[in-house]
Amino acid sequence: MATTKELKLKAAELRKATWQMIYRAKTGHTGSDLSCTDILVALYYQALNQTPETFKDPNRDRYVQSKGHAVEILYNVLADRGYFPKSDLLTYSQFKSPYIGHPTNHINGIELNTGSLGHGLGLSVGIALAGKLDHRDYHVYTLMGDGEQAEGSVWEAAMSAGNYQLDNLTAIIDHNRLQISGPTVDVMNSEPLADKYRAFGFDVIEVDGNNIAELVSALTTKNTPKRPKLILADTIKGKGISFAENQASWHHRVPTETEYQQGLDELDEVIGGLKNE
Repeated sequence: MATTKELKLKAAELRKATWQMIYRAKTGHTGSDLSCTDILVALYYQALNQTPETFKDPNRDRYVQSKGHAVEILYNVLADRGYFPKSDLLTYSQFKSPYIGHPTNHINGIELNTGSLGHGLGLSVGIALAGKLDHRDYHVYTLMGDGEQAEGSVWEAAMSAGNYQLDNLTAIIDHNRLQISGPTVDVMNSEPLADKYRAFGFDVIEVDGNNIAELVSALTTKNTPKRPKLILADTIKGKGISFAENQASWHHRVPTETEYQQGLDELDEVIGGLKNE
């Protein structure tokens, strides 16, 4: 088991790799990637019962990234975990590369094609229900955005999860309160999310979504029997790059050369500080 310090360092290094990849490719959902980095680190390095070697095992845990636009960080996590060579990511968004701007199951480690928002929870409910019917003990995790909660299909899926008592399902919301067109409360207010999910039969755990220790605790706590779980992770969009934090304009933006270097300097400072602790 990795220590909290090791996981923090891993998150900082993956933020740097993602920042570099977006700048190199000149495309990417920068703010969204940086927002959910800590969530994916806690999941893939501590909670998810899956490895590159067991990815085809029918008893593996499943992960569905409903907010598929944050694919750059997912690619970097998968490469770091050994699902494919890190050098593959040099082709990101190039002609004929399978590493495109949303997840595709042509890539090892990705369960399903996603990106059209509102589908991930429903897909995960289906996979979790199949596990119950097949008497398998795998767990299903899915990550949604808070802007995504405006999709009606999310709530149909939430109703189904509670109805079928899917205690093998954990949904996570990257609750950064911003989407591409502005604050979620202004675009389509879906609050109070915690109360709504509880009404659909979920146990809800509210955490600091950029706190590795809180995330690990929430992800590894066993679900209450017959109840799905929702982790409401309060995050900062653009986390780790000072001038991108809490800025809707960084939802889908590539840094200039000056911004890129400033971002690298900030991330290197964090990495250096963690190594010297």
